Amino acid sequence: MKRLWIKYSYLFTLLFFVLGIFNIIFAWIGLLCLILPFFFVIKDKEKTWCKSYCPRSNLFIRIFSKIGLNRPAPKWLVNGSGKRVMLIYFLLNFAMICLSTLMVFLDKRPPMEKVKFLIAFKLPWNIPNLLDVGIMPGWAVHLGFRIYSMMFTTIIIGLLIGFFFRARTWCTICPMGTLSGMALGSRQKHTVTKNL
Repeated sequence: MKRLWIKYSYLFTLLFFVLGIFNIIFAWIGLLCLILPFFFVIKDKEKTWCKSYCPRSNLFIRIFSKIGLNRPAPKWLVNGSGKRVMLIYFLLNFAMICLSTLMVFLDKRPPMEKVKFLIAFKLPWNIPNLLDVGIMPGWAVHLGFRIYSMMFTTIIIGLLIGFFFRARTWCTICPMGTLSGMALGSRQKHTVTKNL
């Protein structure tokens, strides 16, 4: 089963974006990509998601094993600055997602109904919403657009650096990989301290 998932998991990334076009509420599926890395850190005590299961990583390998410049990434990108920038972007974005969704839920602001790149830049087209799934509360629609925007931004960044550098360069700066590594490190430190 694991081998089959690794072979075809890239389809999950494509499916996420296609389903979002049919109805933005499907963007909630993207929350799995925020939860599963930590599930595997707890379960396996290693970054199993990043090493094997991540659909985005598998998509980049599939695309850029055939095309791309395959150059080594600059050290500033993979060793520190790039990781910090992406982690800060992710944490700011996540805080904005939570707070703005709460504001919509409390009727303090209207829901966002546009996809944005890098939090700020609205894309010049609308998602067609081809599938009616009934009346959705404004906060649920807002959250869907926020998640879709975050995933859209990171896939574009990942595709660009995957083309210019090695296929899995994104993995070295992926916020979920960085946070999983930090969780794993603190878990290992806690285990060592407990055993002393």
